Amino acid sequence: MKPFPKIHDLYVGRTVLATVTLTWAVLAGLDVMLGLVSEFGDIGKGKYGLAEAFVFMALSIPRRAYYLFPYAAVIGSLMALGQLAATSELTALRALGLSRRRLGLAVAGALALLTTLMVINGESIAPWTQQRADAIKSNAKSGNTVMTQYTGLWAREGETILNASGGQERQRGDDRWLELHGVTLFEFAPDGRMRSMAHARIAEHRPGGWLLRDVTRTHFEERSVRQEKIPEERWQSQLDPVALSAGTERPRYMSAMSLRAGIEYRKRNDLDSSELEQHYWGRWFYPLNVLALCLAAVPFAFGALRSGGMGKRLFIGIVFALGFWQLQTQSVGLANIYHWDYRLAYFVPAVVMGGVSWFLFRRRSG
Repeated sequence: MKPFPKIHDLYVGRTVLATVTLTWAVLAGLDVMLGLVSEFGDIGKGKYGLAEAFVFMALSIPRRAYYLFPYAAVIGSLMALGQLAATSELTALRALGLSRRRLGLAVAGALALLTTLMVINGESIAPWTQQRADAIKSNAKSGNTVMTQYTGLWAREGETILNASGGQERQRGDDRWLELHGVTLFEFAPDGRMRSMAHARIAEHRPGGWLLRDVTRTHFEERSVRQEKIPEERWQSQLDPVALSAGTERPRYMSAMSLRAGIEYRKRNDLDSSELEQHYWGRWFYPLNVLALCLAAVPFAFGALRSGGMGKRLFIGIVFALGFWQLQTQSVGLANIYHWDYRLAYFVPAVVMGGVSWFLFRRRSG
C-alpha cells in the first residue's frame, strides 16, 4: 500500500493537539481551583493573604500541568477520535486507505510534540516555579526574608555528621548562598570513635566548600580533651545545597538533575536512596508512559466507526488506559518493598500495555 498523503496525517494530528490542549486546560483549571480552595485555610497566617495565595497557585501551574498531562493526553486523544468518528471523517479517511496503524502513528506524533514540551517543563520551569511558590508562601507565613527554610537538618558526608538548627538560602544582588545556623559537626574515626566536635554559629556554602564562623572545636584525644576557638574555618566537603535539598524538598517536585545529585550523595554516604531513585526513573520513563497509555486506549475508539456506542467505548478506553497507572503504581510499590530495579518496575507495565495495544490493533485491523 502506498504511503498516505501527509496532509491527512497533519489533519488528524492537529485535531488531536487541539482536543488534548483543551482537555488539558479544563483539567488544570479544575485542579487550580481546588488547590486555591485548599489554600484558604492558610490565609491570614502571618502576611499570607489572598494575593499571595493567587501568586502561589499561579506559580504552581507548570508543575500541575506536568502531572496532569498524561490524563489529558489519553482523554483528549479519545475525544478527538470520537469527534472525527461522529462526523464520519474517520470513515472517509478509512475509505481512502488510512489504516488504523497509520492513524495511531499520527496520534503518537502529535502527542510526542506535547510530551517533549512537558519533559522540558518538568526539568526546568516546573521545579523553579514550584520552589519560588513555596518560598513566597513560607516567607509570607513566617515574615522572614528568606527563600528556603531548613529546620532540624541532619546530613552526613563521609565520617562527618552535620546537624543544623535552621537555615535559609540568601541572596544579595547576583550573589546567592546557603546559610545554616547553629551548626554542629561530629567527626568520627574509621573505628567509630568520635575524634572531634565543632559548633559553629553560622555555616555558609561558598565556592570551594563551607565557611564556618565563630567555631568552637573540641578534640577528643586518647587521654585528654582539648578545646579551641576559631573565628573562621574552611570545611572542604562535597555536601552542597542540592544534596541538602534532596533531604528537605519533596522528591516529586525536583528535577532529574537534582534527584541524581541527591542519589549520588546518599550512595556516597551509605544512605537509603530508594525514594529518590523511584522519582528519578519516573522522570525518564515519563514519555514512554504517555505513549503506552494513549496507544493502549486508542483501539477502543475504532469500534464506533461501524457499531456506534462511542460513549461506552470511550469510557472503557479511559478506564482501561488509566488502569495502566494502577498497574505501574503496584509495580513500583513492589520494587520498593523487594528492592527490585526501578527501571524494570517502570518498563514492564509499559511493555505490557504496548503488547495489548499491538494485539488490539492487529485484531481490529482491516
